[in-house]
Amino acid sequence: MVLKVFFPSCCSSAESGILVGRWLSEQNSAVILAVVHFPFIPVQVKQYLSEVQRVTKVSLSVLGSWSNSKQETEENLSKFLEDLGTIFSHEPWIQISKEGNSKFWSCSTLQKHSNNPKEEEVILIYYDQRKVMLSHLHPPLDTATSTDHDASKLSAIFHTVAKSKILFMTDRYDDGPIKLTHWQSDGVEASIIVELMKQASVPACTHLATVMLSFLQYVCIFGVLKFWPLSFLWSKLSTCEQLGHRLQHLQVISSNKKAQTQTQFMRKANIFVSLLIDVALGILLMSWLYRKNRIGHLADTLIPVADHVAEELQDLLQWLMGAPAGLKMNRALDQVLGRFFLYHIHLWISYIHLMSPFIEMILWYVGLSACLGLTVALCILSDIIALLTFHIYCFYVYGARLYCLKIYGLSSLWRLFRGKKWNVLRQRVDSCSYDLDQLFIGTLLFTILLFLLPTTALYYLVFTLLRLLVVIVQGLIHLLVDLIDSLPLYSILLRLCRSYRLAAGVKFRVLEQQDGKPLRLLMQINPLSYGSVVQTYRLPTYSCYPKDSWTSLCKKLFLGELIYPWKHKGEKQD
Repeated sequence: MVLKVFFPSCCSSAESGILVGRWLSEQNSAVILAVVHFPFIPVQVKQYLSEVQRVTKVSLSVLGSWSNSKQETEENLSKFLEDLGTIFSHEPWIQISKEGNSKFWSCSTLQKHSNNPKEEEVILIYYDQRKVMLSHLHPPLDTATSTDHDASKLSAIFHTVAKSKILFMTDRYDDGPIKLTHWQSDGVEASIIVELMKQASVPACTHLATVMLSFLQYVCIFGVLKFWPLSFLWSKLSTCEQLGHRLQHLQVISSNKKAQTQTQFMRKANIFVSLLIDVALGILLMSWLYRKNRIGHLADTLIPVADHVAEELQDLLQWLMGAPAGLKMNRALDQVLGRFFLYHIHLWISYIHLMSPFIEMILWYVGLSACLGLTVALCILSDIIALLTFHIYCFYVYGARLYCLKIYGLSSLWRLFRGKKWNVLRQRVDSCSYDLDQLFIGTLLFTILLFLLPTTALYYLVFTLLRLLVVIVQGLIHLLVDLIDSLPLYSILLRLCRSYRLAAGVKFRVLEQQDGKPLRLLMQINPLSYGSVVQTYRLPTYSCYPKDSWTSLCKKLFLGELIYPWKHKGEKQD
């Protein structure tokens, strides 16, 4: 059986000593973690390893000896290192030696307690101890048995190095009786700037989040949001939904509970970076709006645009009241519907001109909300579009209700002709006998509704297209908001700057292959792809729009059912 020895590349120039690590018997592998140098007392080494094992819950032991000496002292040192196997009872005893300045290494094993001692074939695998310790190995996306088995083997190696972090906290400058060589033996890696930012940012973020959450708790305790107008607005306006979503994020990052797993830590980090970038973009937008009086120019442009839209709607209604596309409509119904909608446009124009003196002031205060984040500003823009196109929504509702009434009336009368009716209790169509008067009235009503249907359907079609245009614009805005909310920016930046932190697997490169010498391989980390990073660490978002299928949407449009820009409670989604 082949023996695999995972050797840290940082220890290749270490002085001679003994190898400390973990033995994986099910894989016939040895994971070397550090080299203990001379001089040392074996009892102190065993005591130190037992303390580390008690803290890390990883079974550590002395696995063998390491020789890095010159040619003239090699014979005496190799004999001494071989005798150390009688003190540290581990089998097999691994002996690795570096032949002076040569690139060739020798690696052998010794079965001390075996009647027939023999050497095994050894594969020496170098790994970057720092990268393996800081990386997180992700499970494979496929569920193949062989892939899962290989992943479990790799996870055992990554787990061993990551759990032995306390072993790497000692360096050569410590006054302890044991001197180790590992990736931090020259000094513990740290950044003064990062540590100062941690000490300063945590209290500041906690205080800010506590103030905002206490205000929210005060509002909820006194039941301000339970009153009808506020509760309705909070559930329907996308700005309120986004504020509630961000408050949930603040609760997550301000929690004093430490992240227990890598997934929880990455979720907190992604939420924090998303909030930070969102607020930064919002402040940039706010500074752009308040520079060079852009708020005033926007307010001066808004009223003419609203008047232009109203004029276009009036021209469209005048066209529908005539002979649109050469179609012959029911003139009486056409005139009634046209004048009804023209009156609503007149009311809407009067309302806009009544609000015109206050629009600049409203936009000035609305612009300040951009400091809460770009997503809040986009949600406010979506709500403003909904308010400015409220008359289009009203036209759509009127046309849809009238069209739906005629469609259901025609379907009910069609069942009357066939001698059937809809059974409300059993929710099915049953047979029924009608007398002559009922059939006469049904025929008369069916004829009236059928000949009035084209006129109603034309108005419904036009206003439905206008309504769908507004919904598409709002949908694009909400797609952008969902993208900012759900994009794992911290994970993407981590993949870009330190790709080894997000490991999908490993690959091996052959360094040396020669007869009589152990095969030397270099283990390198394969990072996750950007698509896998987004799929794994994508943040959940609130869905403001119903997720209807295309079949359900077409059915609603054909039957005249209303398409709301929000999801109803208890509504079954396809």
